[in-house]
Amino acid sequence: MAIPVVDLAEFTHGTPEQKASFVQSLGKAYEEVGFVAVKNHGVPDDLIAHQYEYVQQFFALPLDKKKQYEIPGLAGQRGYTSFGKEHAKGSEAPDLKEFFQYGQTVEDQDAIQSEYPDNVQVDEVGPFNETLFNAYRNFEKSGKALLQAIALYLGLDENYFDQYVHNGNSILRCIHYPPITHEPKSAIRAEQHEDINLITLLVGASADGLQILTKQGEWVNVTSLPEQIVVNVGDMLQRLTNNKLRSTTHRVVNPARELWHTSRFSMPFFLHPRSEMSLACLDSCIDENNPKAYPDATAGEYLDERLREIGLKK
Repeated sequence: MAIPVVDLAEFTHGTPEQKASFVQSLGKAYEEVGFVAVKNHGVPDDLIAHQYEYVQQFFALPLDKKKQYEIPGLAGQRGYTSFGKEHAKGSEAPDLKEFFQYGQTVEDQDAIQSEYPDNVQVDEVGPFNETLFNAYRNFEKSGKALLQAIALYLGLDENYFDQYVHNGNSILRCIHYPPITHEPKSAIRAEQHEDINLITLLVGASADGLQILTKQGEWVNVTSLPEQIVVNVGDMLQRLTNNKLRSTTHRVVNPARELWHTSRFSMPFFLHPRSEMSLACLDSCIDENNPKAYPDATAGEYLDERLREIGLKK
């Protein structure tokens, strides 16, 4: 499926007409599909290449080494989470993956720092943490620009989301789907789900497998060019907009049998706001035909609920 493609440079450096056109194209794509491919996204290609290189080196470490970075009590929010620990909401089958999560680094004495655990420092792969920090900051900047466009589409002030993105609870997740060594119980590597956050930025995965569920109920493959980032709507933005912008159901399927011996790497950036942000449905998104669909909640309350549902938090 060729998902809609937008050019972020038109919003960040374009004419007023280009900027307005970008806003409409992005909003329309999110209402109709839920996914877009973004070119000129601002994340340097060499940084992405280094990120893949060092992430692959980390996952190639012996399991006992990796488990040294699995920190009890953090609900997987920082450091390593071993194979088969997470499952999709409503599914008992564990996803066939291991992952490493890197979170916010507060640099300006913001009191919110007390809410965040420290990032887990990996010793075996020299540039690992520095590279993840730089990638995190670049994804955060691109995500902030996309949310500014979404704010304008929703009739809000362009900078509506800025205060919530600053020192927000975003997560950079580095995922490894290991080779398949025996007949799997399911054709699914990661069961169908919707993301928890506002938006997700995904650089091109190392192998195919991502599928989205269309409004017609069909599973279709999603592919993007190497220089593009795929960005989708998450549940928090769906709640805030009272279903005007829909969180898209997606999954990762197993490769063809002749590719079972290969790994798949994927590195989504889950853009979360600060915990105090209200997800109460916007008044502008509520009317007679679209009554309020969700109870009020903060981003922190909703995240806590969802982490319990997917098995990361007890």
